[in-house]
Amino acid sequence: MTLPNSMAQLLAHKPRLQAGHVWLVGAGPGDPGLLTLEALAALTEADALVHDALVSAEIVAVAAQAEKFFVGKRGGRLSIPQADINALLVRLAREGRKVVRLKGGHPTVFARGGEEALALVENGIPYRVLPGVTSAFGGLASAGIPLTMRGVNGALILATGFAAVSDDRPDWGALARTGHPLIIYMGLTHMAETVADLMAGGLPRDTPAALIENATLPQERTIVATLGTLVAVAARENVSSPALIVVGHIVALREKMDSPA
Repeated sequence: MTLPNSMAQLLAHKPRLQAGHVWLVGAGPGDPGLLTLEALAALTEADALVHDALVSAEIVAVAAQAEKFFVGKRGGRLSIPQADINALLVRLAREGRKVVRLKGGHPTVFARGGEEALALVENGIPYRVLPGVTSAFGGLASAGIPLTMRGVNGALILATGFAAVSDDRPDWGALARTGHPLIIYMGLTHMAETVADLMAGGLPRDTPAALIENATLPQERTIVATLGTLVAVAARENVSSPALIVVGHIVALREKMDSPA
């Protein structure tokens, strides 16, 4: 694939992907239209593409010339250990390949891109991080929920709900007491515990909440509930991953801002 001249001109001052280098590239939340120009250019330059499960087939297909290495992780299924992914990136770089590590969303927002960057540094491999649209930003825009609104919230909290008990598990009670809206990634498995902790931390049961399934994709669904009904609604509607959980009064603005576009 050759970039049009107008796009090439915009990228003329940017570095080119070199042999023996690894670029950690954000693919965005799924919609190919949300790829950055730098990400698109990197895909056309790579000869080795290491990609995740949540990267759409249309985006992977852009790197038609690259050898593909699928290393996707999905909850509840056998996954490639992170150490093996790190080792693969190092090996490909040492073979003189032009490596793109393509990750859904943004490479370092709950995507373990920081761990991969550290592994590359420790092995003397040059790398860059190309930011992507994280699913919270793309998903809420697609669902018609503003991230911030004057008079409603002056801050926003992104959190991971993946861990039931670990050093990475947020202090949900402390987050609840801030009163700021929460956008929770990978939160379905432990949603009941998370909701209970948020209410124990002081968030009322009637706090507006929403689930955004398959954010930005054609099959996207947005289901509005309250914090107290969220678990039951998710079960009734058979919500499955990938899905974002949104908690806070920004959700209530969705109906007011509904657009026919």
